Amino acid sequence: MTLETFLTTREPDWQRLADGLRRAGGRPERLGAAGALELGSLYRSAAADLALARRRFAGDPVLDRLEILVREGRQAVYGRRVHRRAARESITTGYWREVRRRPGALALAWVVLIAPGLLAAAWALADPGAAIGLVPAAFRGVAGPTVRHNHLSLADSSALATQIFTNNIRVSLVAFAGGLTLGVATIAIVAYNGLLVGALAGLTLGNGNFSIFVRYVAPHGLLELSCIAVSACAGLRLAWSVIDPGPADTRVESLAKASRDAVVLVLGTAAWLVLAGLTEGFLTPRGVGLGTALGVGVGLAGLYWSLVLWRGRPPASVDDRPASDRSGEAQSRARALALR
Repeated sequence: MTLETFLTTREPDWQRLADGLRRAGGRPERLGAAGALELGSLYRSAAADLALARRRFAGDPVLDRLEILVREGRQAVYGRRVHRRAARESITTGYWREVRRRPGALALAWVVLIAPGLLAAAWALADPGAAIGLVPAAFRGVAGPTVRHNHLSLADSSALATQIFTNNIRVSLVAFAGGLTLGVATIAIVAYNGLLVGALAGLTLGNGNFSIFVRYVAPHGLLELSCIAVSACAGLRLAWSVIDPGPADTRVESLAKASRDAVVLVLGTAAWLVLAGLTEGFLTPRGVGLGTALGVGVGLAGLYWSLVLWRGRPPASVDDRPASDRSGEAQSRARALALR
């Protein structure tokens, strides 16, 4: 095929595509159903023409013209829809799939969080005088033996809940960023947080204040611990991408890929930390009963992990694109082959 023949046979369709793009103004739905379908067909034909022009007529000005036309056509046909779908899927499924995608790292994060907590609780029960030295001064109001009979002043309860919430946000952020230290900082901060919570639980259990501890911590604390575990999972995945990048990638490439996935985890988890903060701010100061506190805490954490199990199910197919997208690309490839 000569350049003259190529231009004569294909230029009318290019002009139709340019006219359609101008009328659509970036919104193919303005053209109606038939017009939008025609626009997609013209775009795919132009994409096939571009592939042919790159092979046959490299260096000719027609190549620049086609590249601009195809770029604009792709943005109009796929850009807005793909962006909306990607944003929607990130919220409804993407985050939850990321939580489920590395169960080993998630399980390790929970072990690092819970195991030190159980040991610290046992230590606090056996030797409270030594264990209270581990507890920061801000938490000792409820950890000490002076507060009895399930009573804590409004100021003390608000301070306790706020301190724990702030601490858990800090732990979540450090747990993620600690992946860049090959996971050392991640494990250290999460294990320390587990020790702190365990020591508080053991001390309050030993001196009769455990119900106070549960009432002021459980409503938001169970969800926050889940967020810490997921943030630690993200940090551990970063660490593993550097330790074992795999045969196909360098460590830098592997870290870049893992970082993109980990950021999805961190941003999604941040929204749940905000929910925990709202619960802490509006519910905890009311001094709700033990049953209500447990109900809210278990309910929020249960909702979170139910969404992980439900929305985090892996897709049925590796290619999640709509069939129309895949068939359109197949038609473009077939047309390019036919014109060779």
